[in-house]
Amino acid sequence: MSRTAHAVRSVPPRREVGPATRDRRARPITPVEWLGDRLRILDQRALPAAEEYLEVTEPLEVARAIRRLAVRGAPLLGVTAAHGMALAAVTSGAASPKPLCRDLRRAGKLLVASRPTAVNIAWAVDRVLRAAEAAVPQEVDAIIAATLDEAGRIAEEDEESCRANGTFGAALVPGGGNVLTHCNTGALATGGIGTALGIVRVAHEEGKRLHVWVDETRPVLQGARLTAWELQRLGVPMTLVADTAPGSLMARGAVDLVLVGADRIAANGDVANKIGTYQLAVLARHHGVPFYVAAPLSTVDPAARTGNDIEIEQRNPRELTDPFGVRVAPEGTWAVNPAFDVTPSRMITAIVTDRGVVRPPLRSGLRRLLRPAGGTA
Repeated sequence: MSRTAHAVRSVPPRREVGPATRDRRARPITPVEWLGDRLRILDQRALPAAEEYLEVTEPLEVARAIRRLAVRGAPLLGVTAAHGMALAAVTSGAASPKPLCRDLRRAGKLLVASRPTAVNIAWAVDRVLRAAEAAVPQEVDAIIAATLDEAGRIAEEDEESCRANGTFGAALVPGGGNVLTHCNTGALATGGIGTALGIVRVAHEEGKRLHVWVDETRPVLQGARLTAWELQRLGVPMTLVADTAPGSLMARGAVDLVLVGADRIAANGDVANKIGTYQLAVLARHHGVPFYVAAPLSTVDPAARTGNDIEIEQRNPRELTDPFGVRVAPEGTWAVNPAFDVTPSRMITAIVTDRGVVRPPLRSGLRRLLRPAGGTA
């Protein structure tokens, strides 16, 4: 069966709502699902109180869902953007290849602009565009089929990538270890079992007794709302802590390793990730705690020489002054709300990828993994 045919399922009602805790360990997490003519997205803003699904039918709606954090996580954003391009192809209505490709390029720009720091969006958009352009000598239907097939391939590859990443990384987790996580890097952030949280999952499946410190991850609390929810479903022992607690935990010897994800990795190994990652790296280095980053190779951006070349998304200050619609700061308070920070490569113990573990010097290690089979640097 082809990827496209495999992905098409019967279309459920426009919106489904149910308690997030109902049979939560029995059902797999499917944050994004292609339904043939629309995209079904688990609205992560509603978690953990309820499981609500959005069904979007055009690229603008996909970009809006990305921008508003209904869907998030670098690998999953790539999968979502790829299917946003598929929607652009399916809904274009173009009668010839040239207008269709023009519509695809327009949709690609819209999707890339939705969250500029996450390189997986641009990576996925580029892949789908190249697949479409390669099919241009053929009819419109063949170009549409090429976009659908490439989007399906990206989703399948991410699922396989997550499992490989988890297998490589699980070897770094000691039995009985205490892992500190940041943000959410599990099935809600990917097309598979996750990146950093995927490592925790594989280690748990291997029978390693471990415990996870889950920091809140302010200001929108992806750790408290999403990582805690996933770990409960997996049955992994965990404890939620304030973002201000990790230094004290490390000083007490209660953290054996820090495990985070990445939204973009520069060629030299500098890592852009959720705001607050950098301070965890500083604390880990001071206390001699290993600091690991987990991400697929698609998150590496060779065009960014260092972290200084990575654009940092600035989000609405109201996420700080009025979190979840509740005002906590005096009216008129000025706030700055960067979504990400950059951790220098010198503070990273290793980067776990779907092709293996890269240790310092990170630049040469990443270059080696990115090199085509049989190629030279």
